[in-house]
This record gives sequence, C-alpha cells and structure tokens, in this order.
Amino acid sequence: MSKISQVKETIILNLKKVIEEEFGKEIITDLDFKLEIPPEIKMGDLGWACFKLGEKIKKNPEDVAKILSAKVKINELIEKVVAFGPYLNFFFNKEKFFSLVLNEILEEKENYASSKIGEGKTVIIEFSSPNTNKPQHLGILRNNLLGMSLANLFKNFGYKVIRANLINDRGIHITKSMLAYQKWGEGKTPETEKMKGDYFVGKFYTLFGEKVKENPHLLDEAHEMLRKWEEGNQEVWQLWQKMNSWAIDGFKETYRKLGIEFDKWYYESEIYKLGKEIVLKALENNLCYKREDGAIEIDLTNYNLGKKVLIRADGTSIYITQDIGLAKLKYDEFKPDLSIYVVGSEQENYFKVLFKILEIFGFDWVKNCYHLSYGLVFLPAGRMKSREGKVVEIDDLLSEVKKIAKGEILKREKDILPSELEERAEKIALASLKFFFLKFSPSENINYDPEKEISFEGATGPYLLYTYARIKGIFKKSKILSLKFKTIDYSMLKEQEEIELLRLLFDFPEVLEKSIFFYNPSYLANYLLKLGQTFNTFYHRYPVLKNPKKIKEARLALIEAIGQVLKKGLNLLGIETLERM
Repeated sequence: MSKISQVKETIILNLKKVIEEEFGKEIITDLDFKLEIPPEIKMGDLGWACFKLGEKIKKNPEDVAKILSAKVKINELIEKVVAFGPYLNFFFNKEKFFSLVLNEILEEKENYASSKIGEGKTVIIEFSSPNTNKPQHLGILRNNLLGMSLANLFKNFGYKVIRANLINDRGIHITKSMLAYQKWGEGKTPETEKMKGDYFVGKFYTLFGEKVKENPHLLDEAHEMLRKWEEGNQEVWQLWQKMNSWAIDGFKETYRKLGIEFDKWYYESEIYKLGKEIVLKALENNLCYKREDGAIEIDLTNYNLGKKVLIRADGTSIYITQDIGLAKLKYDEFKPDLSIYVVGSEQENYFKVLFKILEIFGFDWVKNCYHLSYGLVFLPAGRMKSREGKVVEIDDLLSEVKKIAKGEILKREKDILPSELEERAEKIALASLKFFFLKFSPSENINYDPEKEISFEGATGPYLLYTYARIKGIFKKSKILSLKFKTIDYSMLKEQEEIELLRLLFDFPEVLEKSIFFYNPSYLANYLLKLGQTFNTFYHRYPVLKNPKKIKEARLALIEAIGQVLKKGLNLLGIETLERM
C-alpha cells in the first residue's frame, strides 16, 4: 500500500473508532467511508460527508460533524479537524503533505497510482467490431478509443485484460459489396488501384447502393449470393475470402496508426452458428417455445422486453443466437470476472434482451456482463450515413488533422526537419483525436470539429502535450540532470496555486479508480485538463528558475511530479507525449 493510501486508511480507521465509541459498533455498518477533496482550499484537504451517519442516528448531519470534529485525533500530518456544515474536513500540515505526495510520485515515477487490486482477476473488453464491407468511420473511432483506454486503465490496477475484436464478416451487407465487385470490379485489386484494402471494398459497397436504386433486383441477387455462401459454394467463398482479407488488412493498418492492439480475434463467419445448441436445450427445458411456423421464440414481456425470435422458422441462426454462443465461448475460454461490451447506445435494448436471455438460460456469470453504451458522433453536416457514402473515415480524418497539425507546427518552427515534422504532427493529430473523444462521458452525443480540436489552447489534447513539453523545457533550461528530492525543503511551497496543484496530484489515484469504477475515461481526461490549466496558471504567475536555490528546487520537484502524472495519464488514454512542440 502506498504512503498516500496509508494516510487515507489511517484517517478512516480513526474515524470508525470514534463513531463506534460515540454511537455504537453496529452504526458503521453500511456507512460509506469515501474521503473526498473539498471544492475549495479553505475548506481543507480531505472531507467526509456525515449525511448517512446523521440519518442512521437521527441527528442533524451538521451536529454530527461538530461532535466528530471534537473527537477525531490529530497527528503530525493532520493539523486540525473542522466541521464545515455537514462535512468533517481534515487539514494537513502543508510541508509534510508536500513531502509525502511529491516524494512518492518522484520515487514511484510511472508506477505512481498503480496498484494490484485487480490481481488474479480477468476483464475481457470486446470493442471495435467492424463490418468487412467498408472502412472504419468516426463512430467506430470513438468505440476503438473507449475500448483501448479502458484496457489501459484496468491493466494499471493489475487486472489481466483481454482485448477482443469481433469481425462482422458475413451477412447481406458483405455480399452486397461482393456482388458489386463481381459485376463491376474488372479484376482490379487494392494494389492495382493503389488503395487501402478496406477503402477498396467499401467503394463497391457504395457502388451497390447506387446501382440498386436503378435495379432493385440486385438485392435478390445479393440474398442469393448469401445463400450460396452459407451452402459453401466454392466460387462465392473464394471471392469472399479475397475481399475479406483486403478489408481486414486495411483494418489492421488503421489499428496500427491508432496504436490499438487486440489479444483475441473472433470472426462472425466462424461463430455465427454458435448458440444454436444452447437454444435447443433451453427449448427442451421449456425456457423458450416453438411457434406455429417453427421459429423458436422467447417471451420477455414480463420484463418489458417483448418477444424475441432465437432461431428462424427455417432453422437458421440469427445475430442473437450467435451472441448467446459467443458469450458462453468467452466465458469458457477466459472465465472473466468482468465482460464489457463497447457498443453504441442504439443497441441498449438489444443487450438488455441478450443479458436477460442468458440469465433465464441459467448462466450465472451474466451478472458480470456489462454493456458500455456510447452516444453518437455528429459532424457539421449531420449524422454519418455509410450507405450513402456520406461518412468520415478514420484514416481520412487522421490525415486531415495531421495536415492541420503540420500547419500549426510550421507557424512556430519554420526550419524543422521534414522527418521530425512528420513524427510530431502525427503525435499531435492522434492526441487531438483521442483526447477529444475521451473527454466526454460515453453516454453523451458529441459534435466533432477538427479545426477547433487541433488548437494548442483550450480543452484539447495538443494543449496538454504543449503543457508537458513546457515542463520538460523548464528542466532543460535549469540544467539539473536529477533532483535529490528527499532533501528538498518543501516549506518553500506556500502559494495557493502550489497547494491546489498538490491537491490535484494527491487525487490522481482516486481519479483512476473512479474511471474504472464507472467505465468512464472522461474522469481522467478532465482531471488532466484541470491539472494542465492549474499548472499553466501557476507558471504565468510565479517564476520557477529565477528564485533562490531552495525555492527553485522545491518548484522543480513540484513541476517534475506534475509532468510525470501528465505523462502517465495521457499514456493511459493512449496518447504519446512530446518533449518539444
């Protein structure tokens, strides 16, 4: 346990002891002993809400806070305990507080705020899940970034994380692009057209959409091609394998650009029949029923979820049949303690149905399944529509943002080497995209404006990269290779902005815990933004290097700690830092 965690634990144990002595041992049952940082420095460094305790003992929470403030012991770290309305607030000795927090960060470095609370537990996160008939677009980008950042956050707490990707590579949407290529492809390939594989396949999906308006019978042909695929027709399968590989190669190139990796790949073509045996066994056990037309259905009207077909009248599987089977397959393979599905909000009802069916079928592990629902992404022109070709692809967007980033860099540094310009612009572009999508709560619908989000100012990823680079620049100017942080006189740090920065650094482990508890990386993103803004306010008001030795060293230790936390936080969001902007 870290020293910071020990401080909190000591306060909680002290608090519990006082409550037991004053109100009885049974009172602490069901009380939440979560300590929070008060909104203002004048209110203290940590606080505990007395509402629940007041409710249990039938006393005004303000009176409870006063009683406790007189009883809770102080020590060399805690200077005083004060009742602020219904809150019990703790004030730390600032010199010892600075020493405790900064020494731990500077000693632990990238391990600060890591823990082993998840050791021995497995989390599987299924995300991305693209269709092999088109490139990945802006909406899937949000999915990719949520899944990636959550995986990083869970790993930080010692969990074994399985990043899973279900490739949707079969169905009528796939045969539409196949049929268009068969009719109008003229033997062309991504290589002959100098086109990325998923873009090449997507071109024929769009072409089908145009041609079917002129000839509606093309849809019947696409359905016939799907039937032949399911029968194993050799010619259809060869075409499917060729186009499938083109699309998946394109996806992998996009993932490489984004820095996204997967531990497990599932393919719908290999698992779409999964779940059929499970449904048939459930039918034998009267957990579902057969309709007059032969379809197998389950009645979920008692749960306000209506009725759901599980197997068609002709005996074929549907998507939910597959997902029932895949859920069991994932459990059998990994025995996850938590299984997260990162899927858009349009599928919320679907997952309620899926999880309820798994529960009715007797799979107790379904209680560990969670649908991480996320909102839509809008552009100035409105909602994306892939069928009409009115969509922003991830690669195109990244290329456009990178171009804007190059322009911003050249405004500041005209003589930069082309290779360095390329590398720096790519990192800035990725920081812009990743931070934008992760600074919003997943449930929010969002509007994306590339020009605004590439800015080196405001609530952007480049702003945080610039802040980190500024800190590294200060150290370069100081010509100090390493700080002997354990000998630093932290009594030199007295300004309100310095104390506010310390409180933020102290809160970093709590923010990371909150981010995984609520499956919400925006807590981390917005914390980093606040840390960056507070640092920049401090930097503009107070010199770091133009000071006597003791003050300079203390401030360098403070900003070194800020830099380490910024870097770790950005890395957890999948963002690489730069030491020069």
